[in-house]
Amino acid sequence: MSKAIQAIRGMNDLLPEALSLWQRIEQVAETVLTAYGYREIRFPIIEKTELYKRSIGEVTDIVEKEMYTFEDRNGDSLTLRPEGTAGCVRAGVENGLLHNQVQRLWYAGPMFRHERPQKGRYRQFHQIGVEAFGIGTSDIDAELILVTARLWKLLGIRGLELQINSLGTPAARAGYRQVLVEYLRGHQEQLDEDSRRRLDGNPLRVLDSKNPAMQSLIAAAPSLHEHLDEESRRHFEQLCAYLQAANIPYRVNPRLVRGLDYYTRTVFEWVTSDLGAQGTVCAGGRYDGLVEILGGQATPAAGFALGLERLAELAALQKVAGAERRPQVYVAPLADGNVTQQGLMLAEQLRDAGLRVEMHCGSGSLKSQLKRADRSGARYALLLGANELAAAQVSVKNLRAEEPQQQIGLSEVSAFLQARLLAGAVQ
Repeated sequence: MSKAIQAIRGMNDLLPEALSLWQRIEQVAETVLTAYGYREIRFPIIEKTELYKRSIGEVTDIVEKEMYTFEDRNGDSLTLRPEGTAGCVRAGVENGLLHNQVQRLWYAGPMFRHERPQKGRYRQFHQIGVEAFGIGTSDIDAELILVTARLWKLLGIRGLELQINSLGTPAARAGYRQVLVEYLRGHQEQLDEDSRRRLDGNPLRVLDSKNPAMQSLIAAAPSLHEHLDEESRRHFEQLCAYLQAANIPYRVNPRLVRGLDYYTRTVFEWVTSDLGAQGTVCAGGRYDGLVEILGGQATPAAGFALGLERLAELAALQKVAGAERRPQVYVAPLADGNVTQQGLMLAEQLRDAGLRVEMHCGSGSLKSQLKRADRSGARYALLLGANELAAAQVSVKNLRAEEPQQQIGLSEVSAFLQARLLAGAVQ
């Protein structure tokens, strides 16, 4: 027998039990985003490689080492999307959604990066992304953070810390960049290989290094806040005022720079200490220059992405309930032929009434069918045999409580179950 084919390393199967929690997160996220006026957009998972080189920046780990890039049959260089913002901007520009318009958009789906797989970091991972276009003031930055705070509240997620920072304008950052490079070159012997490589291309990323041996050097580095332009300073102060008014606790982290070149002014992350090294659950900020970089008219923009794998793992640790997907009722026909046919029709009637119903298919004894009914998670089993059918009745067995089995008329069983299941939900 040939060896069974396994999934690609770092690309994981999502099994039904785990997916119930994902579905709960996705449902709550859609409800929250709709309440704030955000509309869903969908775009391809494959884009031209140039899109990411122009948006993310060529001197980044993502572009240099992590992208899944290949040449198609026409000789075009294509890439599996490593993040969603660039694709969303491309779709907005191409379809005329952004110029002189305000757009609030969201999307969800898989992203791909060829990283070393570890807990909380995979080669195929999933994000919910949220983008707001056409608003240049800090109130939209605050709104995006309020969206995330409401999501944590409705899910029951605890213990996330909000960290915020301002990167200023590109011009202000260019001035700071010179000061930072001068400082880092004066301590070049303390830099690791990655930091030396970034020194000429993207020195701000040195501040984001997780190398323990470099933390004292990074802590003593000049602060970007000392080099902010006055407009960026006011923008950041207003954001802080909005968060304080909304009672959203936060910590200003001057070393928070994010890993993508397109960010300007506000950046933020929601982090937890419960997931080890991969503690960032949600991150985002403002990227006012990106639309123009990708061929559109200058358009202010801000957004965030949350990682579903990490959020689901944190939710599981905190015992957040998943979406209820188990059947409420299990229909067990105890004979073939007409009994099975009537069982199928009964199951359809109950589904018409809004109940989740699993129908036993494939025959089987009463004992085996009751075992399957119990494993399904259903609260009630409906037993339908020749005698019940002749009397236009069905036997109702409570699988989750000790109570006598009841005979209920076929015409009454829907109302009976709805009343019982509703009472159970209220309790």
